[in-house]
Amino acid sequence: MTASHRPKRQPDRDRATPTKVLVVLGHPDRQSFCSALTDAYCQSAIAAGAKVRRLDLNQLHFDPVLWHGYRQAQALEPDLVTAQEHILWANHLVFVYPNWWGSMPALLKGFFDRVLLPGFAFKYHKDDPFWDRLLAGRSARLIVTMDTPAWYYRWVFKMPGHQQMKRTILDFCGIKPIRITEIAPVRQSTPMQRSQWLAQVSHLATQDSTR
Repeated sequence: MTASHRPKRQPDRDRATPTKVLVVLGHPDRQSFCSALTDAYCQSAIAAGAKVRRLDLNQLHFDPVLWHGYRQAQALEPDLVTAQEHILWANHLVFVYPNWWGSMPALLKGFFDRVLLPGFAFKYHKDDPFWDRLLAGRSARLIVTMDTPAWYYRWVFKMPGHQQMKRTILDFCGIKPIRITEIAPVRQSTPMQRSQWLAQVSHLATQDSTR
């Protein structure tokens, strides 16, 4: 059989590059419902064939305060060096955290302050007000627990935490699209409702892992 008559090899879907997912738990409490949601997401993503790495911020050792802003360098602790390596490795980022006072916990904000540094996550231009988005090519999902009903947070509070995460943090660094899943209201929720939320997050993990 000549080369021109050889059958073309069809793409092997089973050998497609798996989704590389970094899941970041941003709740300070290891016994939180956010932790259970993170477990459910990771387990389902792995079952769907994704490669998964996980960062529980409540187990990392780092100073969340950027003491001098960007005026001078602040050495990264080993856990933060590893976190940067995980971010560069991943093509999909998942953040699981509660909404407190309209936004993320201080632990997660401090993580962003320390890790998403100039030269790693973005780079300002010298002669204009714009910047390079150095983390482009990655997507994200936010799984956010709230006591406030989702409709009230959206229409009355105008989603300040979602806007911060989506527009001024992740998209600023080039991460998009960004999908937001609200788990609310958690306060006074029943065991059945929580079980349904866990199942919902498991389904989302399967979807994210087989895109």
